Amino acid sequence: MATVLKGDVAIPSAEELIERARAMIPVLRERARRATAEHKVPDESIAEMQAAGFFRILQPKRWGGYEMHPNVFFEVLKTIAEGCMSTGWVYGVVGCHPYELALFHDQAQVDVWGEDNGVLISSSYQPVGKVEHVDGGFRLSGRWGFSSGSQHCDWVLLGAMVPPKAEGDAPDMRTFLVPRADYRIEETWDTFGLQGTGSHDIVVEGAFVPDHRTHRAVDGFMGTNPGIRENDAPLFTLPWAQVFVRSVSSAALGGTRAAIQAAVQIAKERVSTNTGKASKNDPVLMGAIAKAQAQLLEMEATLAASFDAMMAKAERGEPLDMADRALNRYQSSSVVRRCAGLVDDLMPLLGGRAIYMSSPIVQPWLDISAARAHVANDPNNMAADLVGTLNGEPPSFLFL
Repeated sequence: MATVLKGDVAIPSAEELIERARAMIPVLRERARRATAEHKVPDESIAEMQAAGFFRILQPKRWGGYEMHPNVFFEVLKTIAEGCMSTGWVYGVVGCHPYELALFHDQAQVDVWGEDNGVLISSSYQPVGKVEHVDGGFRLSGRWGFSSGSQHCDWVLLGAMVPPKAEGDAPDMRTFLVPRADYRIEETWDTFGLQGTGSHDIVVEGAFVPDHRTHRAVDGFMGTNPGIRENDAPLFTLPWAQVFVRSVSSAALGGTRAAIQAAVQIAKERVSTNTGKASKNDPVLMGAIAKAQAQLLEMEATLAASFDAMMAKAERGEPLDMADRALNRYQSSSVVRRCAGLVDDLMPLLGGRAIYMSSPIVQPWLDISAARAHVANDPNNMAADLVGTLNGEPPSFLFL
C-alpha cells in the first residue's frame, strides 16, 4: 500500500526545539512530585511535548516527522530530564520508537500512522514472549515488565524469540508490534526511583501479529531493515541499537545536571548548625561539585561526538566500524553508573537537610540510581565485545 505525507509539516530548527524543551523545565519541576506520586507522567506534560513536536524529531518526513540528527533528540531528552527525570526517561523511550517503526515493513507504518501520525508507542524488549507460527504471522502471548509510558500509548513493541520452523534453523529474535486492543496494562510499578515513568507490565493473551508487524533483530544489526526502501534518508541507516541505548542512558545526564544545580544552590546558602561553617567554603564539597560538572560535560561531549561521526559516515554511505559500534555501546552503557557515582559523592557533603524529600537533589539522586537497573546501562554486558572487536573478532551480541 502506497503511503503519503498527511499534509505539509513545518520543521522547526534544532535550536528552537531545544529552547522549547528548556522553557518546559520550570513546569516539569512543579509536576515532578505529582508524577512520582501518581506513577505516571502527567497527561498535560505529554500533550505539551506532542504540541512542541518533540516526538517527531526521529520520525520520517513522509509521516509528518522531522528526520533530524539524533543529537537534537538527545539534547531535548536531557533538557526535559533536567526538569523531571521520569518525564525525560519516558520521552527518551517513547520518542525513539518512531525511529524503529520507520525500520518496519511499510504496511506496519500504515497500520500505526495511517490515520494519526502522532500515535505514541511504548515497549518492552525482554525476549519473554511465547510465539507460535500461524498462517500469515504469529500467535503471541506473555507478560512483559518495564513498559515505560505505556499508559500514554496506543501500541507497544514487545520482544520474543521466534522458534525455528525446521530442524537446524536458529531461533529468530524479533520485536512484535501490537495494538492497544490486543494487550492490557497491569499497574505493577512500585520503585524507589523513576516512579513517574509508570513502567508497568504488558499482558498479551494469544494475539495474532501479522509478519509485517515484526522487526528482526538481525535486520537492525545488519542494516537490512525493510522500512529503508521507503525511508531512505541516511538517518535510517544507523544501527537501531545505537539509537535505543542512548535513549535509556541520556536521561541520567539531564538528572545529573539537575543534581549539580541543586548542590550549587544548597552550598551557596547552607551554614552548618553544628559547626557554623558555610558550605561554600568547604573545599571537599567544592571539589566534588567541580568534578561532577567537568565529568558530566566530558560524557556529553563524547556521546555527541560519537553520533556526529556515525551520521557523517551515514551521509557518505560508509559502513560503521564494528569496533566503533562496540565502543559507542560501552560508553553509552557506562554513563549512568558514572553519573550515579558523582551524585553519590555529593550527598554526604550537603548536610542533613539534603536527605529530606523536599530537597531538590533527592529525586534526581533516586532516579539516577534507579536508571542503573536497565540492562542497557550495565557496562559489564558490553566489555567483552568491546575488547573482542578491538582484536578483530565478531561481536557476540547483536544489539550493537
